[in-house]
Amino acid sequence: MTKRSKVFVPAVVTVATVGVAAGAAYVARSRKDDVKEFFVAQVLERPAGRMSYTDLAQGLERGGTFLAQRAARAADTDANRAVLTHIIGIERWGQNRLRVALGQRKFERDEHHPYKPGAGATLRELQDLLSQTRAQTVDLARGLHAHPPQDDLTVEHNGLGPLTPKAWLRYLTQHADLESRKLRGAKEHKALGE
Repeated sequence: MTKRSKVFVPAVVTVATVGVAAGAAYVARSRKDDVKEFFVAQVLERPAGRMSYTDLAQGLERGGTFLAQRAARAADTDANRAVLTHIIGIERWGQNRLRVALGQRKFERDEHHPYKPGAGATLRELQDLLSQTRAQTVDLARGLHAHPPQDDLTVEHNGLGPLTPKAWLRYLTQHADLESRKLRGAKEHKALGE
């Protein structure tokens, strides 16, 4: 291999990689609704549709155990408190959407911010609220089992569009799981120099 080809091959690979990434970004931007619908169908609706409300409630309980463990290991930092506040706010907001499905309240298109705990909440208070909030979501899942809505009932998610109650439960499970992975323990916090 010549010196010129040694430089040429990585350059071509880099250009090709950038081209593929740019193409994917273009498709994602221009076909955003199609990508969103595909995501909702494949990641939320289809898996949740194969589960019973009891299965989803059990998954929420198991997820709640992992959430509580991650929260218990979290260092008392602004970043960790912000993550917990966000998780709690989204979960409470989602609970109100589930109450719409149960006929307990009328639909109101609102944001999750009013559902967040107050800015002065301590880490310990947020850890307790996280467990309480998840227990309330599990109770709602059990309520949906006891009084299941029609299969085609949907309640709007501000960003993802209409979701079935089962997809809402899966969304809340997945959201909290993914967001809680951002929590950092005291050792990780020091290692990162934060």
